[in-house]
Amino acid sequence: MNNEIECDVLVIGSGAGGMVSAIRAHDLGLRPILVEKSDRFGGTSAVSGGGIWIPMNKDFKDDSEEAAMAYLRACTKGEVPDRKLLAYVHNGKRLVELLEGWSVGYSAVPGYPDYCPWLPGAAAGGRTMMPHAFDARKLGDQLFRMREPHPTHKVFGRMQVGLEEMGPLIKRWPGWWRTAAKMVIRYWTDFPFRMKSSRDRRVTTGNAMIAALRKAMMDREIPLRLKTALESFVEEGGRVVGAVVVERGNRYTVRARRGVIVATGGFEKNQGLRDQYMPKPTPTDYSLTPGVNNVGDALKAGAKIGAATEFLDQAWWVPTMRVPAPGFNNADMRAALFMERSYPHTMCVNRNGDRFCDEAISYNDFGAAMLDDDRKTGANAPCWMIFDATARNRYPIGTLLPSAFWPDWRLPREWDDNVYYKANTIEALARKIDVDPTRLAASVRRINGFAETGKDEDFDRGGNSYDTFFGDPRNQPNPCLGAIEKPPFYAVQIDIGDIGTKGGLKTDENGNVLRTNGVPIEGLYATGNVAGAMTYDSYPGAGATLGPAMAFGMLAAEHIADRTTNRGVS
Repeated sequence: MNNEIECDVLVIGSGAGGMVSAIRAHDLGLRPILVEKSDRFGGTSAVSGGGIWIPMNKDFKDDSEEAAMAYLRACTKGEVPDRKLLAYVHNGKRLVELLEGWSVGYSAVPGYPDYCPWLPGAAAGGRTMMPHAFDARKLGDQLFRMREPHPTHKVFGRMQVGLEEMGPLIKRWPGWWRTAAKMVIRYWTDFPFRMKSSRDRRVTTGNAMIAALRKAMMDREIPLRLKTALESFVEEGGRVVGAVVVERGNRYTVRARRGVIVATGGFEKNQGLRDQYMPKPTPTDYSLTPGVNNVGDALKAGAKIGAATEFLDQAWWVPTMRVPAPGFNNADMRAALFMERSYPHTMCVNRNGDRFCDEAISYNDFGAAMLDDDRKTGANAPCWMIFDATARNRYPIGTLLPSAFWPDWRLPREWDDNVYYKANTIEALARKIDVDPTRLAASVRRINGFAETGKDEDFDRGGNSYDTFFGDPRNQPNPCLGAIEKPPFYAVQIDIGDIGTKGGLKTDENGNVLRTNGVPIEGLYATGNVAGAMTYDSYPGAGATLGPAMAFGMLAAEHIADRTTNRGVS
């Protein structure tokens, strides 16, 4: 192999931010190359929900710059410059227009509220957009190079499910069985494709977004090199002019005449960095990000050339439960508890047996509450979810499907008193999980009283639009509160997980990486979780991870074109 290849723009990382960067650079007349460390493209974006959080988008006319900025300022607590927030608010709508031009379809989700509805400028719905389903036959054999969706985005391990199908199926709304029947019939009557693969060619959520972006890359013949990892940046005269990469053991230099954009993800799979920076060190396998590749390659390479960093103690927190892999061979997988904490007949307590927050808040805020309570009590992270037979019968808890479909006798025996705990009284359950029986029983009595009145006097669970969005509207007077009174009683351990770290290379409003003295490093850009999050420690709404990753990838490509060509941005 030659020791050097050339391009105009080198993009490192094949998630949504990287792909948007490469496509936008191409459309501005530049010649990009995209490299990916894994043997699959798509990164964490492919296993995500695929949503993007876009103020003032095409479907949400009742929004304004003033409201969006007020909300983001409140979310970020003064830690993010206004010019960076404005860059996102001004350009998010334009990103959606570009995506539509690339046949990457998105529509707003009516009624999906912002994650912090109590803050000024929050919207009751409309800023979150979800990708349209995509026919992956358009990718040809590239489908089998795309990272598969998370298991929770598939039914029976085969059929991919979209957001519009998840609600009826999870909550068993009237007619849910028709939704299920349509999915099964569509999948099994796809005879030509069933002869080729068990994968569902109708891809949804993050797989739909990544598949559509990959098709746009293929249409433009943008090179994608898998199994190619970043080793270091090449800097000449204070400017980054390329990178040294390793592809299948072969080391060579990619010279990028115009610039380098890194979109390599966070450092969540690097135990040393987690131990160094996380507020409570946790194992790498607590992270829901796929594979083992997100170890901070670009973060370390940037530090070597004097790049500044920020927010290294932050992550996109997610409460998770452990589920042993098939065969119980000590290999574990993690299930996120995104919606379960909103269901009635459930509650969460620390290891003293005390509730510590509104359980139904966003997963990021719940994770932050776990850490905050642990600092105060030393009895959290992990904590416990407690629920009764009513919740077990009606709702999925992580990968535990409702007992109406998956009764306890069908669960693997090794899960009993390991993944889940069960007892006929609250006091007996408390003893099994080493929690004070008296305090746990008192917590149950107190929340049962709140369930009767519909008002949580301690944490106001169910008192805002985000809480109730995932609650059960059939449960009144509060869709998020139900008495925990029907035996047997259950408990699952909740660990502090994440869907990626939020700290990384410090960038400006163009995605340009900054030096420790605040001066931009010419030729080097970053977007996504490799960069310090535009949202600081907050999670403004569903899609606030991918939206900024894609938008600042777009802006980085445009800044490169504007500074290094005569074409400018059009």
